[in-house]
Amino acid sequence: MTRLHSNPRLYWLGSLLGLTLLALGCGRRGPPIPPTPEVQANEAPASDAIPAITVSEDDWPGWRGPNVDGIATGPEVPSEWSEQKNVAWTAPIPGRGHSSPIVVGDLVLLQSAIEGPQFSQLVVAFDRTTGKEVWRKTLFEGGAEAEVHKENTQASSTLACDGERLFATFLNNRRIWVVALDLKGEELWRRDVGGFSSKFGYSASPTLYGPLVLVAADHQQGGWLAGLRRDTGAVVWLKSRPAKSSYASPRVISLDGKDQLVLCGCNLVASLDPLTGEKNWETPGSAEAGVGTLVTAGGIVFASAGYPERETLGVKGDGSVAWRNKTRAYCPSLLAAEGHLYQLDDEGIVRCFEVETGKERWTQRVGGRFRASPVLVAGQILITDMSGKSTVFRANPEKYELVAENQLGTEGFASPAVSRGQLFLRTVQGEGSERTETLYCIGKKE
Repeated sequence: MTRLHSNPRLYWLGSLLGLTLLALGCGRRGPPIPPTPEVQANEAPASDAIPAITVSEDDWPGWRGPNVDGIATGPEVPSEWSEQKNVAWTAPIPGRGHSSPIVVGDLVLLQSAIEGPQFSQLVVAFDRTTGKEVWRKTLFEGGAEAEVHKENTQASSTLACDGERLFATFLNNRRIWVVALDLKGEELWRRDVGGFSSKFGYSASPTLYGPLVLVAADHQQGGWLAGLRRDTGAVVWLKSRPAKSSYASPRVISLDGKDQLVLCGCNLVASLDPLTGEKNWETPGSAEAGVGTLVTAGGIVFASAGYPERETLGVKGDGSVAWRNKTRAYCPSLLAAEGHLYQLDDEGIVRCFEVETGKERWTQRVGGRFRASPVLVAGQILITDMSGKSTVFRANPEKYELVAENQLGTEGFASPAVSRGQLFLRTVQGEGSERTETLYCIGKKE
């Protein structure tokens, strides 16, 4: 028994002080975040009043690619690479981040953060032909989040682009900000959307739909989902979410004859009208915390989450459950192709399920630990583990069929981008003060 406990008066004084500090919000995570007020959409914004999304089908304009599903269209990319093999160019990345690269026209872009006393958060653009840095734009100086998991960063969200504007989301000063830039790096607008009480940091990426940019911010003091106008940043709608920490990015899919904004986490799979935020349905399931983005096939949307519960489930367009099991993919997103669902477990187990029934076709331990999401290119699935090793295998529902294993750098958290037969990988070399980040272009030089 400690000395404090041996003195009842001191014990109760200490307990009272602790409860007082907790009530005042003066604990380790700072004062409480005021609730972010809901915004009701009076009507859906007219799409013809806002320029259409004009990215090319060859681009990789946001998180998980052109259709937000991890599937690349276009020619195959090399199956094998190394520091010397099949490298078109490399470029040093300033700072640190897990933001995945995007590719729009002649630019490769990503978010990053300069850590330390001179903290800043920025967007960097590279020439996709040469890798030369074209511009960098610092969006925030100071305002670093104190509560960030060691496996997260201050720049983990991936940019989204509508062909004219880039949309960056950052957690800064305990607020979620959306900033719009043009393709030359000039700021067009910025919006403080709402508060965010961090448990492990922020990682959700924005997604685009019609006239809106859609943003999710689930957190332990009461999260929210919001739709902002792409042209002005005005908040069209904002809906409250349960007070639970989760990290998934929203996605809009066509399901049951209509477009639905879907998201998992907070022990729910939820569907909303993407233009107004009105709820279609909510289905209990998945887990409190999830990171992966939902996928769809055969009229079913699939979710998997993994803390503290473990569950993968398929939900029909009306919210009814098609099937569920107790496997999980906590951080990596699922991948659906040719009537089958591929699941990458965080601990290095790959499973293949039938879309309609959930029947498991095969299971393979590939080893390693995973945080990045898989991509499918020309019938091959690419996965990168936390040590920087990428495994390539065929999307074959009959059996696991290894194609290649490739080591690049010492750390792999960002998911790859694919465009015009080239693969773009954000990697890490070294540790501590010797740690650097590099952007690799894998494939033939243009």
